[in-house]
Amino acid sequence: MTENTPGKDAPEGASGEAPGKKTPEPSGVDLARVALRAAKEQARARGDSAQQKKQARRGGLRSGAHADGRDPMALGAAINRLLTERGWETPAAVGGVMGRWPQIVGENLAKHCVPQRYDEDERVLTVQCDSTAWATQLRLLAPQLVARLNQDLGHGTVRLIKVQGPGGPARRYGPLRAPGSTGPGDTYG
Repeated sequence: MTENTPGKDAPEGASGEAPGKKTPEPSGVDLARVALRAAKEQARARGDSAQQKKQARRGGLRSGAHADGRDPMALGAAINRLLTERGWETPAAVGGVMGRWPQIVGENLAKHCVPQRYDEDERVLTVQCDSTAWATQLRLLAPQLVARLNQDLGHGTVRLIKVQGPGGPARRYGPLRAPGSTGPGDTYG
C-alpha cells in the first residue's frame, strides 16, 4: 500500500486532501536535512572568515587599485554617510538654516528675532522675538517665511513657525509689590 503524501514540489491539497486540512509537520528525516543544510552554511561562513583572517595575518588583504570598503574616506563623505545612516538629514539642514538665519530673513529682522529650536515630529520652528512689535511683525511674515524655508529645506520640512515674545523678568512676590501688578512695561500676550 502506498502512502498519499505530497512531494516537496506538489501544491498544497494536490494529494487529494481537503483544502481545510493542515499539511503534516515535517518528519525526522526532513528536519535532519534542514539542520544539515544550516550547519553547512554556517561552516562555510566560518571558513570564509577564517580564510580572511589568515590572509590578513600574512598580509594578503591589501587595497588594490579598485575602491573597496576598506579604503579611507574623505571627512565630508564620512559625515554625510553618518547623517544618512542615523536619519539626521533634516535636523542638520534646519541647523544650517539657523546658522544662515540673517541671510534668509534679512539683517533687520534677524537682529530682533532668533530661532530657538526645531521640533522634527511636529515640524515646528520656534522663534523668539525681543519685543511684542517684532513678534507681531514675524507673525505677519510667517507664511512667506515658511514657504522660503521649505524651498531651501525641501517641501513640508517646516509646517509652522511658532512665535514667542520677549521673556520678562521673573515675578517677585513680596511686601513691596502692589497687589494685582502685572510687572514690567513690555509684557507679551
